[in-house]
Amino acid sequence: MSATLIDRMAQTPLAGRTADGRVRLPGLSRAEIGDHLIEMGIEPKKVRMRANQIFNWVYHWGATEFDQMTNIAKGFRARMADYFTLERPDVIERQVSEDGTRKYLIRMAPGIEVETVFIPDVSRSGALCVSSQVGCTLTCTFCHTGTQRLVRNLTPAEIVLQVMVCRDDLKEWPTANRTDATDWAHGEDRKLVNIVFMGMGEPLYNTDNVIASIDLISDDQGLSIGRRRITVSTSGVVPDIAKVGEANPMLAISLHAADDETRTKIMPINRKYPLDELLQACRDYPGLSNAKRITFEYVMLKGVNDSPQHARNLITKLQGIPAKVNLIPFNPWPGSPYECSDMDVIEDFARRLKKAGLAAPIRKTRGEDIMAACGQLKSESEKQRASDKRKAERAAT
Repeated sequence: MSATLIDRMAQTPLAGRTADGRVRLPGLSRAEIGDHLIEMGIEPKKVRMRANQIFNWVYHWGATEFDQMTNIAKGFRARMADYFTLERPDVIERQVSEDGTRKYLIRMAPGIEVETVFIPDVSRSGALCVSSQVGCTLTCTFCHTGTQRLVRNLTPAEIVLQVMVCRDDLKEWPTANRTDATDWAHGEDRKLVNIVFMGMGEPLYNTDNVIASIDLISDDQGLSIGRRRITVSTSGVVPDIAKVGEANPMLAISLHAADDETRTKIMPINRKYPLDELLQACRDYPGLSNAKRITFEYVMLKGVNDSPQHARNLITKLQGIPAKVNLIPFNPWPGSPYECSDMDVIEDFARRLKKAGLAAPIRKTRGEDIMAACGQLKSESEKQRASDKRKAERAAT
């Protein structure tokens, strides 16, 4: 078994073995599956074939029972059931918004819970907003997730499992009697077609695991979500922008201001990686073109970043970058110090950008009634810990 596999298994029970010693298959790569097959005593010349079969059943067909693996001999399936498990993590809570948005609170391991949001009707299909960390270190002042302390990075398995849990809920796995499996692999009839790393955490503080998860999600023999359908959003971790670009996802930048003074006030990371340095990394992003534009996310904060001058600053800073600007009405959360810009102000801001030749859609708020909108994610386990702490403090006084 490789050292990398052993290290990864040690990080969390979900990425390794169950209490009864079985290995969790969902979330493993072909190479990792192969390592375990060798440990089981499978002949080396058969490992590659078996690993491919298992990988396809886990990620393309979404198998939840070994008896579903009909092209594998019954005796070997029994051996697999003794060694492996196909179980998913626990969905602690599932909420459905009035607009159809679905939010899942998923327990990956004891004390390790993340929120994942499926948004229907995005780009003619649907998008899943996945988390890359439990909590966040960035403390952006407008973001609820930033008020939750960082617990740890998620493993590639834990990222991929968010996609699999959503597919389970949407009942979007193909069945063995389908005749259009090839079309399915290319996205026909599916709701979950887009993945956005815009959930809890900063993806580029977990770059290696994010890249490994992209490799699994995009594999055309498995989940088969193309790399151009995967977007990684960063607040501006400049050194890793080019590195994640080598995995060929789309890039989004949480910008939210186009002058250093304003951006530093609302996004402390700007002190470390100021705007000019960040935007140069964007200009150097691998494969950047009009067909592969960078999305700049811009949350509209009343009286903070929404003036005509702010719009002019943004137009100037983005010159020469193939770009789209998503204008995001601020989604309030308990205790937040901001208000959303008035709609007429947001519309005027958009008009100014469009007049300068920038695509500037105003993002429709989704899932606000279940706290699933942009910037609102914060795991219930953290909320409960905070509530318990406040109760204890009151009891002590």
